[in-house]
Amino acid sequence: MSDDDDFMLEDEEDYDFEYEDDEDQDEPDVDLENKYYNAKAKKEDDPQEALAEFQSVVDTEEEKGDWGFKALKQMIKISFQLDKLDDTLKYYCQLLTYVKSAVSRNYSEKSINNILDYVSSTENTSFMERLYETTLDSMIETKNERLWVKINLKLAKLWLDRKEYGRLSKILNQLHVACQKDDGTDDQRKGTHLLEILALEIQMCTETKNNKKLKELYQQCLSVKSAIPHPRIMGVIRECGGKMHMSEKQWDAAQMDFFESFKNYDEAGSPQRIQVLKYLVLANMLTESQINPFDSQETKPYKNDKEIEAMTNLVSAFQRKDIAEFEQILKANHNAIMGDPFIRAYIDDVLRNIRTQVVIKLIKPYTRIDINFISKQLNIPEDEVEELLVGLILDDRISGKIDQVNRRLELERRTTDAHKYEALAAWSENVSNLCKTVLSKAT
Repeated sequence: MSDDDDFMLEDEEDYDFEYEDDEDQDEPDVDLENKYYNAKAKKEDDPQEALAEFQSVVDTEEEKGDWGFKALKQMIKISFQLDKLDDTLKYYCQLLTYVKSAVSRNYSEKSINNILDYVSSTENTSFMERLYETTLDSMIETKNERLWVKINLKLAKLWLDRKEYGRLSKILNQLHVACQKDDGTDDQRKGTHLLEILALEIQMCTETKNNKKLKELYQQCLSVKSAIPHPRIMGVIRECGGKMHMSEKQWDAAQMDFFESFKNYDEAGSPQRIQVLKYLVLANMLTESQINPFDSQETKPYKNDKEIEAMTNLVSAFQRKDIAEFEQILKANHNAIMGDPFIRAYIDDVLRNIRTQVVIKLIKPYTRIDINFISKQLNIPEDEVEELLVGLILDDRISGKIDQVNRRLELERRTTDAHKYEALAAWSENVSNLCKTVLSKAT
């Protein structure tokens, strides 16, 4: 097992680095090797003694090399576990002096990334700032621009997760400058990094509900053509795009973005695919589509997934216009569905949709119908039924008027020609929408 395995972390962001196993290229120094493994054996039972022995490895090594570097990594881990953050920083600064020539570039990059991930669990913001500042200064000194960008992206993600938007904005500005030409325009040769930066900024705008800026960034992302982004990055961008469209009640556009986001997360193996699949189902119900979102080749394998089961049942009840079952599923799976603030924000719209469809189906055979009867069928108060009916009349979805005295809906019976023209108009609109969908996929 390599010393990096001790950190027990895989850095999912490091998708563009290929690391070679070059830790023991030279003939090992047997004494240093024995010292190192003796110290390692004492880590659990006597961390202080282990620290002393690891320090002996560093001091004994005549020239900076692999064993001293490995020992310092262990010292960083032990001191961090003991909550001795000043010592952690001291050993880390010492380790960075090995980066210039003592160990290979790939090996040092992998180690630095793993260490930063490992210590990011601390709530001590001051410590994290000093650690990253020290790292970035070292990257400038060694002229490692690639790793400088990667470390800044890692720090930006940390501040995003902690909702430190002021600190995040400062880093994003620096990163934007690093991806620009001398004339201030975006350097398309750095398109992949640019998309990562924009993805972070889009997430910040989504969380702070800055929709105006979000629209600009979303369009900017889609215009970057030179990048070969990791699918997780495109998953993030499309997810935020879907949320943006949802806030504007553009349900069809939201459904399309959530589907693209899901496919990208699925390709990346990201667990976020399940959450976005829930959003896709939500958008599908808001479009009043009768196409089951789990009929597609990409989503079908998740139809019976335990985490998605509640949403699967919900869309099934929705398409059958079974309002009683729909509300029962919502109640039985309250935490699984309503626990997500984003889903919770749109459930009222979904309920209005299914109630609308039930009402239209319910009143079809009648010329007049009591509001009290509709209220019992929908299991909602009469004033809510009246509000729903007024909305349907104003939107020309039903033709009639409300008799306030007798508390009933009076429906106008239209001629056969009127129904014929309405059916033709609906058919024409469906053909037009189909053409637009085909054209958008073709481009």
